Amino acid sequence: MPRLLIGLSLGYFLVMLDTTIVTVALPALSPDLSDQQWISNGYTLTFAAFLLTAGAWSDRFGARRVFFTGLISFAALSLLSALSVSAPMLIALRAFSGGAGALLVPSSLSLIAVAYPAPASRARAMGVWAALSGTGLVAGPLLGGLLTETFGWRAIFLVNVPVALIALALSVMAPATPASPRRTDLIGQLSAIVALSTLTYALVEHKWWMLAPSALAAAAFTASQRRPQAMLPRRLLSRNLLAGVIVNFGLSGVLFVLSLYFQETRGLSPSATGLAFLPLTIPTAFNPIFTGRLVARTGPRTPATSGFILMSSGTLIQAFAPALSVVALALLGFGVSLVIPSLLTAVIGAAPRELAGMAGGALNASRQTGAVLGVAILGALAPTGLALPVAAVVLLIGAVMVARQPRKAAANRVPRS
Repeated sequence: MPRLLIGLSLGYFLVMLDTTIVTVALPALSPDLSDQQWISNGYTLTFAAFLLTAGAWSDRFGARRVFFTGLISFAALSLLSALSVSAPMLIALRAFSGGAGALLVPSSLSLIAVAYPAPASRARAMGVWAALSGTGLVAGPLLGGLLTETFGWRAIFLVNVPVALIALALSVMAPATPASPRRTDLIGQLSAIVALSTLTYALVEHKWWMLAPSALAAAAFTASQRRPQAMLPRRLLSRNLLAGVIVNFGLSGVLFVLSLYFQETRGLSPSATGLAFLPLTIPTAFNPIFTGRLVARTGPRTPATSGFILMSSGTLIQAFAPALSVVALALLGFGVSLVIPSLLTAVIGAAPRELAGMAGGALNASRQTGAVLGVAILGALAPTGLALPVAAVVLLIGAVMVARQPRKAAANRVPRS
C-alpha cells in the first residue's frame, strides 16, 4: 500500500478517533454535565460548520497546503488540550480542533483524486481511505477507556501527536495541486458556517429559536450560489449529497439510541458498551477495501443501494428482535461500509478535478448535518420506541433514492485501470 495513501488516510483517522475517544473519558474530564456536552459538541459543531469552507480553501489555495496546515494545527491543538487547566480552556481548544479536522477531510480526498487519476484505482484508494479512517471508530472507545484508566485523561489527546507526525512524514511527498483562480466566495462561506453551526447548536442544545437564523443563513447561502463565482456550483449538487444526509442520520442516530439502550436498559458499563458495538465497528475497518474494489468493477450505485438495504434490515432486526443484536449490528456495519465509500467515489468522480476538495467538503458537510439530525430526532423518539423503526424507513428511502439515480449522475460503471 503506497505510503502517501496511508498518510492521507491517517489524517481522516485522526478526525474519527478524536470524535469517539473522548466519549468514555468525559466523566474524568469534568464532573459538570454541561461541560461534558460542550467538550464533545464543541468539536462536532466547528467540524460541521467549516467543512464547506475547508473544501473551498482546498481548491482555492491547494489541497497539499491545506492538508499540512490542518495536520500540524491538529497536532498542536491536541498537545495544548492535554495541557488544559480548566474546562472552558479545553472546550475552546476542542472547538479549534474541530476546525482543524475539517481542513483534513476534503483536502485528503482532493489529493487522492490527483494521486489516483484512473477511476478504478481511485475507487480502490477511496476504499482504503475509508477503511483506515473507520478504524478510528473501532479504536476510539476502547483506546479512550484504556488510556484514561492507565495514564489519565490527558493521554487521550497526547496520542494524537505521534499519529499526526507519522501522517506528516508519510504524506510529505504529496503532489502539489494548483491553486484555483476562483475568487473566494465570502458570502457563501460565512452563510454556510452560520447555517450549519446554528443548526447544530439548535438541535444539540434544544434551542429551537436558533432554527430561525439557521434557515435565514441557509436561504442566503442558496441565493449566493447562483452567482458565477459560487462556492458550491450547481454541477456538484446531486442526490448523493442527500444520500449522505440519510446515511449519517441512520448511523449516528441509531448509535446514540443504542448507546442509551445498552447502558440504561441493559445496565452495561461504558467500556462494555464499546465492546457491544464491535459487530458494527469492526466491518468499517476492513469492508471499505472490498467496497472500493467492488465500485471499481460495477460503479457506486449497486454497492450504495445494497448498503442502505443492509442498514435498514439491521435496524429493523435490532428494533423487533433485540436478542439478535450481534446480527443486527453486523448488518448495519457492513451496510455503512458499503454506502460511504460508494458515495465518496460517486461525488469525487463526478466533480471536475479543480473542484474535488469542494465536492468532498460538500458530501462530508451533508453527512455531518445528517448526524446532527439523527441524534436530535431519533433521540427524541427513543422513549416512544419508534426511533429504530423510523430510522429503518429513512434508510430504505435512501436505498430507493440511490437506486433510482440516473445512471450518468451515479457515475456508473468505472472502467478498469
